[in-house]
Amino acid sequence: MHEQDLAIVKGLVSVAWADGHVTNNESEVIQALLQAFQATPSEKREIEVYARERRTIDDVPITELSYDDRRVLLQHAVLISHADGAFGDEEHRLIDGLCEKLRIPDVEAKGIIEAAARRARELLAR
Repeated sequence: MHEQDLAIVKGLVSVAWADGHVTNNESEVIQALLQAFQATPSEKREIEVYARERRTIDDVPITELSYDDRRVLLQHAVLISHADGAFGDEEHRLIDGLCEKLRIPDVEAKGIIEAAARRARELLAR
């Protein structure tokens, strides 16, 4: 697994903790990404240990993320924030804070968020 992929997953752990706990659906999304990124058993273990503690936006390893990786993280963050079927004020604030942390301009972020939210709703409807 590439270092930047590990950083993306760590960022998603912060998103999953937004409401104070990580749901089973959020854990499944993280596990699926680890599989998609072909994480080794030790990398999977690293994320499991990392995810045990509550994480915040401040924990997102931004210096390990390229311009493109930041956008990928935002897309996945929107998906995981919809994983429990509810996207409320807390999730909205988190996504806004993530955009600021990732330094993604508002106009660009809006398009990414809308497209990812649409995909999330389609997946949930299945």
